[in-house]
Amino acid sequence: MSRTVLVTGGTSGIGRAVAERFAADGAGVVVTGRHQDTVERTAKELGVRGFVCDASDPAQAGALAERLESLDVLVNAAGGLPGPGGGGGSALDRVLAQWQASLAQNLLTAVLTTTAVQDRFTGDGRVISIGSIGAERRGGSYGAAKAALAAWNAALSADLAPRGVTCNVISAGYIAGTNFFQGGMTGERHRTLVDETHDKRPGTVDDIAATAYFLASPGARHITGQTLHVNGGAFTTR
Repeated sequence: MSRTVLVTGGTSGIGRAVAERFAADGAGVVVTGRHQDTVERTAKELGVRGFVCDASDPAQAGALAERLESLDVLVNAAGGLPGPGGGGGSALDRVLAQWQASLAQNLLTAVLTTTAVQDRFTGDGRVISIGSIGAERRGGSYGAAKAALAAWNAALSADLAPRGVTCNVISAGYIAGTNFFQGGMTGERHRTLVDETHDKRPGTVDDIAATAYFLASPGARHITGQTLHVNGGAFTTR
């Protein structure tokens, strides 16, 4: 029997690659995104179902859960750098807006979606959230949100693992070929990020998709509450 896999932020970048990997395995994949056109296009191209959902909105997250009868794998891939804010208000107002946007996009999307769908898990479930090397250094509000994601994941694992649902974070390093940097990637910055790795190459979306697929496999059933760093050695742990 095929698994049901929900991928938030599944219309581009890492999320799309994850959705494509599970779809290739015959899973019943559902992707979400905030824009009708990209959701419809991705669903058609990958042969999956697509729902429009802003996962930072509790009402929309709840409505999404109502459309799922059961769930085997949830991949929280929604997130990214907050877009440029308006110039109004004081400097403190602008800082607050930036931090609120970072937390909403990179932490609350995962918290709200997971909370909404957790009763849909049947048996051997998986929650996989996409984190970032930015949580370890130079991450600003984005990195702080991703660090909070990992802390939340540890608590989530303690709650859900007794029910057979593992919860892990994939902390991605520099991944080339996505729109994450919003046009801000330069040749010099690319070389600097690659030089920080041990294997001297940028990561790819397929690297992260393969890790997510492993975490959803029977071989990973005793891995929970962890943050797995997939960054070519740019940040190492013991």
